[in-house]
This record gives sequence, C-alpha cells and structure tokens, in this order.
Amino acid sequence: MATRIDKDACREAYNLVRDDNTDINWASFKYDGSTIVPGGQGTEYEEFKQQCTDDERLFGFVRITTGDAMSKRVKFTLITWIGENISGLQRAKISTDKTLVKDIVQNFAKEFMISDARELEEDYIRDELKKAGGANYDAQAE
Repeated sequence: MATRIDKDACREAYNLVRDDNTDINWASFKYDGSTIVPGGQGTEYEEFKQQCTDDERLFGFVRITTGDAMSKRVKFTLITWIGENISGLQRAKISTDKTLVKDIVQNFAKEFMISDARELEEDYIRDELKKAGGANYDAQAE
C-alpha cells in the first residue's frame, strides 16, 4: 500500500515549530499504518530524542538556536531517524516517503539521516548547522 501523509495536521505541526511566538522547538512525524501523521511536539530537544528508539522510524523538524557572541540565529533541520531494529524494506521505503514530508517541511538549513543515537546529540546537530551556516565570527572560540 502506498504511503500517504496527513498534510493538514503535519503542516500545522510544522508551522508551530517555525512560529517565533510559540515555545515549540520540534515536531515529529510518524507512521500510523501507511499514513504519516504528527507524532508529537515539544519545547525540549531531549523530548524529541526520547522518541528515537531502536524500533521507530520517524521524521523530525527541529528548531536550533545557533550563532556566536555577536548574533544569535534560528536554524531548522530535518532529521530522518531509522532505528536499529527497522527492517530492510522499511529502511528503503523511508527514503521515498521522505518526499511526502518534504512537500510540507520545505525550509531547513540541513538534513540528517541518523540511525546512531550518538549522532542525535544536540551539540553535534548544532555544530553541523553552524558549518552549514557559513561564516562564524565567534571570537571567544579562538
């Protein structure tokens, strides 16, 4: 059966993360049978990480504040999580299903495909976003 996405519900979750007037910093999109639906949202990155278990495959849209002593910038990232216990067929399918998610989640600085929990560390994600962001004028890091 072809995968579908609940566009309206997923777009609403996506927009909450992008909205500067909310505290929502992440939204996840999970499979409910063959339909991708919002899986949760929250204010703390650790809450998002807890959803990324060995038996789960999901997409996450995450807001991370980067920058240096002179300026702070908000960056967004799309994370595809594939747990260790996910079958080969489901692993292959997630790549094509990601196009459905990208129809909704269109603005992000960097995309990650992760299956190792160590790569989910917030500092790692933040460092990668800094690299993708270009110039880094943080004189205090010298």
